[in-house]
Amino acid sequence: MKKVYRMENLDCANCARKMEDAIQKLDGVESVNINFLTQKMILTADEEKIQEIAEKAAKLCRRVEPDCRVIL
Repeated sequence: MKKVYRMENLDCANCARKMEDAIQKLDGVESVNINFLTQKMILTADEEKIQEIAEKAAKLCRRVEPDCRVIL
């Protein structure tokens, strides 16, 4: 299942890449793309686990950039 999430306060493309790398390692993630310019995260993951994965992804994003927020 593919879902698009809005992001707030994503400050740089390098941080977006670090977030992608970390999220890609989560179990159940098929693909993830974080676009710095549009402030969006496109997550493709197992339909049954997508909410749980999105919550973990949001925590990883905050770890990379503390002010960044994923709107779930």
